[in-house]
Amino acid sequence: MRLRTLALLSLAAIAQPLTASPPAAGGRAVTAAPAEAPVLRQRDHERVRDAVARGEMVPLETILADAQRRHPGRVLEVELEHDEYEVEILGADGVVRELEYDARTGELLEVEVED
Repeated sequence: MRLRTLALLSLAAIAQPLTASPPAAGGRAVTAAPAEAPVLRQRDHERVRDAVARGEMVPLETILADAQRRHPGRVLEVELEHDEYEVEILGADGVVRELEYDARTGELLEVEVED
């Protein structure tokens, strides 16, 4: 199985032009340091953008808005593994949570507390 790590800023840039509203982040800025962000291969972001445009995947901004609503904090990482978005959030309580979403439906599948 191949894991595709997607750069948060690159995915947000892909999803944003496909929707009319700006990304919601629970009133908090969602940022990732460019030096920390893994390189996104062109075909990966094109695959995601095309799937969103066809309605086969939920835009990342929708996933991030839901994740921030459920668990406000700093988004540390976003990954796309097969058809699941994985969002890691550092909460104000210092706890890192990983939220797993079905990329096709946007359904929250699981919340894990990182050790």
